[in-house]
Amino acid sequence: MRIAHTIAERSKDPSSQVGAVIVDQSNVVVGLGYNGFPRGISGDEFPWEREGEFLKTKYPYVCHAEENAIYNSNNDTKNCKIYSTLFPCNECAKALIQNGIVEVIYESDKYHDTDVAKASRKLLKAAGVKCRKYVCKS
Repeated sequence: MRIAHTIAERSKDPSSQVGAVIVDQSNVVVGLGYNGFPRGISGDEFPWEREGEFLKTKYPYVCHAEENAIYNSNNDTKNCKIYSTLFPCNECAKALIQNGIVEVIYESDKYHDTDVAKASRKLLKAAGVKCRKYVCKS
């Protein structure tokens, strides 16, 4: 999870920096990602706002950390697990399932009661993806 926090620092999102790390069954890193705009698009060209008219917020433009970890993977992600600083949304859950991720280890679940999180849990459960909250063993 420490690596996920470190990669999250690369995000230019002023309200939430999320990081994700995909590892294989031997815990070798396969992919890293953080939330941000697609490659080649400057963070200065699009809005970072959370509220307001949809096209004037970050939501239609930002790629989530989990998505980017998949896009940036250097190996097949089938049977891998993902460490994420935030429980994945329903869109990321679909991407994780489609790419063969078998376990999600998350730190924060601050959106637990939202419909997005409920849909995500439903999808992950139906696909047999194990989910567990990260507990620091220090």
